[in-house]
Amino acid sequence: MFTGIIAHIGTIESAEQPDTSKFQGDLRIKIASDMKAEMLQQGESISCNGACLTIINKGFLASGKSYFTASLSDETITRTVPGQWEKGRKVNLERSLKLGDTLDGHMVSGHVDGLGTVKAITQAGDSHVMEIEVPENLARFVAEKGSVTLDGISLTVNQVQGARLWVNIIPYTWKATTLSERQPGDRLNIEIDMIARYVARLLDKS
Repeated sequence: MFTGIIAHIGTIESAEQPDTSKFQGDLRIKIASDMKAEMLQQGESISCNGACLTIINKGFLASGKSYFTASLSDETITRTVPGQWEKGRKVNLERSLKLGDTLDGHMVSGHVDGLGTVKAITQAGDSHVMEIEVPENLARFVAEKGSVTLDGISLTVNQVQGARLWVNIIPYTWKATTLSERQPGDRLNIEIDMIARYVARLLDKS
């Protein structure tokens, strides 16, 4: 479980197919960041651009930076933005929520529901406003002043019109995440608010 508050940005150092004689996932990635290796535990969950992955190994690069490795299944690769797991790509990182931690964003499971498309980015004072088009099947779960997770980032929905939503990105979030690198036409991993998901499920059964 996560909160959608990004603490670090990592860089994918390598992305390789593992030894097929052992079940290790469909893609093994190594991510470097300024997180201290001693903070990380093998087997713990970590959110990478909104996808919950499991840390398999950890260590230090020759540069002195820490790294961890994780395996991605075909399901994860299929459901996330194409090409985002390639060498050199940057990813938003968040360690899993621990009992007693503050919940500053909203409850995020790390399960990507679909992909959104950036339609426009405009300046609004010191902030930026992103217009995102979401898949039709997810649009009904998005509500004005509700929460949505984009590339692992917890954001408040300012406005909704059909299958489009608008979010305001404050300067801190703009600089502390990969959103500042996004351009119109780029795609983002989306996770809808889990409360909205369960409410819709209950209504479908009524």
